[in-house]
Amino acid sequence: MQNKALRKAGLGIGEIAERTGLAPSAIRFYEDQGLITPLRTASGQRRYDRADIRRLSFIKITQSLGFSLADIATHLAGLPPDRPIRKSDWSRLSRGFRADLDARIAALTHLRDTLDGCIGCGCLSLTSCALYNAGDKAASCGPGPRYLMGDRAADIAETAPHRSAGD
Repeated sequence: MQNKALRKAGLGIGEIAERTGLAPSAIRFYEDQGLITPLRTASGQRRYDRADIRRLSFIKITQSLGFSLADIATHLAGLPPDRPIRKSDWSRLSRGFRADLDARIAALTHLRDTLDGCIGCGCLSLTSCALYNAGDKAASCGPGPRYLMGDRAADIAETAPHRSAGD
């Protein structure tokens, strides 16, 4: 009977911390960021729904993959706050998140495959820069590693201003 009453009352922060592997301070931080919203007892004690285990686990995993809290919050915002989360809700969130993951995987694959060549950063320090980025033409597309950011050598205008290493 006590276990049933506990389930109705929700989980305490210690219990949710134990289940998720997160420190209570991290859980309170995620609450402050609006990522979870525990119920409060009359005395102000936090009580968490079992669905918060999934939310917190999602936060923990996605942060470990390098996603920002803002990105995570955007994805979690699609989950209903007023009813239990269903499998279909998680599936919808997963589809949206998959696009972000696919984009990151593509960027990492491109980085892996091109990192040993010219990255179009304008450094002019590699011997091959004279071949791949003659006259620092990639700089005409803007600052940073232009080729790693998706610009292609073929897209850089031949009329781009040429720079010398001293510019």
